[in-house]
Amino acid sequence: MKSSTVEELDVEYAAFVGQRAAALMSQLRIPQTPANYAIWFNYCQGVSPSLKRAIDDLFDKHAEFDASTRAALIEKFGQGDEPAGISREVSERMGSLMQNAEHLLQTAITDNRDQLRAVSQVAGEIGVSADPAEVIECLVAELSKSVSRATQLERNFVEASQELKEIKVSLDDAETRARTDGLTGLPNRIALEEFFQRARTSSAESGRPLSMLLLDVDHFKRFNDQYGHGVGDEVLRLIAKLLQERIRDKGLPVRYGGEELMVVLRDHDLRQGAAFGEAIRKSISECKITRRSTGETLQNITVSVGVAQWQPPDSMADLIERCDRALYRAKHAGRNQVVTDVEDDFHVGRSAAAG
Repeated sequence: MKSSTVEELDVEYAAFVGQRAAALMSQLRIPQTPANYAIWFNYCQGVSPSLKRAIDDLFDKHAEFDASTRAALIEKFGQGDEPAGISREVSERMGSLMQNAEHLLQTAITDNRDQLRAVSQVAGEIGVSADPAEVIECLVAELSKSVSRATQLERNFVEASQELKEIKVSLDDAETRARTDGLTGLPNRIALEEFFQRARTSSAESGRPLSMLLLDVDHFKRFNDQYGHGVGDEVLRLIAKLLQERIRDKGLPVRYGGEELMVVLRDHDLRQGAAFGEAIRKSISECKITRRSTGETLQNITVSVGVAQWQPPDSMADLIERCDRALYRAKHAGRNQVVTDVEDDFHVGRSAAAG
């Protein structure tokens, strides 16, 4: 029973990571060759920080994952130079755990056989022994040995159970890292896809609306150039925290890539989604960031927001594309505003100073 539990845990986790890797490769139109799959499996597992940084940088730059890019990734990360990380560690620990469990079970079986043989021998002597006290003493001694062995076995199994719990924690941590953006702590694209599929199914079955918002920090490159990438990172973390506080259980905030963040809102139609986007836009514009080193208050942070409502049979890519078109119009109409993807776009909270 113990070995079955360990194997099922490992297989289920590997299947989870494998599905995410295959889905991401399909989305990016990457051929699912063994070498490509190994790279994206490791990326989704999150065990190689340098690989994750390299691919996230490509996402941030909106780079195409063409043949040359894939070849460069394989050359750098596909030769086994990176530490195997949690995958190898878990495999080794579980292998050791299985061997120990097998040894403990074999010891228990042997001890039980020896005990039964000894008790049977004592029982056979009852009819011929002239001294009942001697028989009782032998029986008590055998039972004492049995209790001692059982106590030791129980202690060993408790230790094995604790190690199994630690392995499960390691796997849970790895799964969380695979679905979380390292900079902002927001869910990443892998988590987005999983959430969106569930939300779309629920919306289709219940008839309740589902909307998506795409946010882009205005003039982010100029902001980075002027104040440094460290300050730019703080801006993204600030917006991420604000999104998490505002959204709570209404939907999912996501780091989509670079300075773009995304929100999927359950039970919000287009107008409600735009109103939510406006509340977010306004809150962000009111935020102030002060540099600790100089005490300087930085320029106002503003975002442009594109909003679209899911309509059957839209895929996630369809909905993102409509959000992106709305965001494009918001940028070209002066920034710092919310625009929907419908023909009668309405603009809210536009700031003349934001252009």
